Amino acid sequence: MDERQALSAFAALSQETRLRILRHLVIAGPDGIAAGAIAEKVEVSASNVSFHLKELERAGLVSVRRDSRSMVYSAEYEALSGLIRFLMEDCCSGRPEICAPALAPGCCAADAQEAVQ
Repeated sequence: MDERQALSAFAALSQETRLRILRHLVIAGPDGIAAGAIAEKVEVSASNVSFHLKELERAGLVSVRRDSRSMVYSAEYEALSGLIRFLMEDCCSGRPEICAPALAPGCCAADAQEAVQ
């Protein structure tokens, strides 16, 4: 990920509703969530969630696919990993032991669902 892409991602995530949407999509996994269900989860209107999903898609953080009559959105895990790598690539002047806690396996905690609610 280059600086321009990182700036676009951070700009998209700097809005509360978009951050909540992305967190729900990360929890949902690769199968994703239909746009209507996302709107219910983050308690915004369908038109509002559509606007925010387009911003996240433009930043490369989510992808969309059609499933019958629904639009299903998924987190782009490679882009999210790239954003983390971008932040951590020069971590602590080559002293990875300092950055290790930030990269600990706690990111896949069983209680991740509770963290979003």
